[in-house]
Amino acid sequence: MRKIDKTKPVLVTGGSGYLASWIIKKLLEDGINVNATVRDPSNTQKVEQLNAIAEDAPGNLKFFQADLMHSGSFDEPMQDCQLVIHTASPFFLTGIKNPEKELIQPAREGTRNVLGSAKKNPTVKRVVLTSSVMAIYGDNADMALATGGRFTEQDWNVTSSADHQPYSYSKTMAEKEAWAIAKEQDQWDLLTINPGWILGPSVSTRTDSTSIRTMIEFGNGTYKNGVPELWSNIVDVRDVATAHIKAGFTPEASGRHIVVSGEATLLDIAKILQKHFGRDYPFPRREAPKFLFWLVAPMYGHTRKFVSKNVGIRVKFDTSYSKTDLNMSYIPIEQTIKEHFQQIRDDGLLRKR
Repeated sequence: MRKIDKTKPVLVTGGSGYLASWIIKKLLEDGINVNATVRDPSNTQKVEQLNAIAEDAPGNLKFFQADLMHSGSFDEPMQDCQLVIHTASPFFLTGIKNPEKELIQPAREGTRNVLGSAKKNPTVKRVVLTSSVMAIYGDNADMALATGGRFTEQDWNVTSSADHQPYSYSKTMAEKEAWAIAKEQDQWDLLTINPGWILGPSVSTRTDSTSIRTMIEFGNGTYKNGVPELWSNIVDVRDVATAHIKAGFTPEASGRHIVVSGEATLLDIAKILQKHFGRDYPFPRREAPKFLFWLVAPMYGHTRKFVSKNVGIRVKFDTSYSKTDLNMSYIPIEQTIKEHFQQIRDDGLLRKR
């Protein structure tokens, strides 16, 4: 049990990211001071929205330059912090040429470097790590391995590798590395948040988040000819931010936490968008047959093995632990999708057809 002093600054790594921005916003609005790490604090485009939030919030915000691959990079921003929230990790699922260099090394080495700084800093009491349900399972076909027909925090991804589902593998390796390092000491405890596919409105108008780009693609015609029957586990970015903060400040909280609102197919998402935004955009209106997607998958950056092990197979999760340990409740998927797309439209990121 670790009680965190709210008068001390909280370190949030990857501060300009889609999720981290919401964590920082909520902390600042609660009057908590934040040390945020970014690669380049002088890049005003990436930090201006957070600076604007900080101006109107009771909490203070400081930016620090840090790099996941540089040992000692997090020593200075971690000074005087009792709580560390480590969100920084590369996230992209397609177009990967060198999985080891682009995904696995940054995720694993970044975890080592952040936790290495935590081991050197005597003020740190708790570390909250952004992991993923991808560290719980690799493919939808892994449902066959789930006891009771639902994935729980007891499950680990045992099917991904650098060659198959490298992003999932990177998240699995990073979380395992974190638990191994945590067990080497008793100064601070480790909690992980394992969210599903994070969607929902963004703090900024940036479009370099995979989640935001995907939502834009729903409206720009990328999928107008149809989508595969691909089941996804969805959670609102605001709920994921809340889960991190509750994990940080709930003294008795512990362990891993699956954070998922529910499951939906890509066509389910399209139907929600059609319901609220009508025919203004070329949303997909049908599911493509699995065999057809299997044939063309490489053109869309997916392997045929991915199609075989994921399309047409539903995944389910037990989120009871996050509800009891962190007192979580979840925004409905329809609200998340509607508000996410509305923001994209309001920001002028999409044109009506």
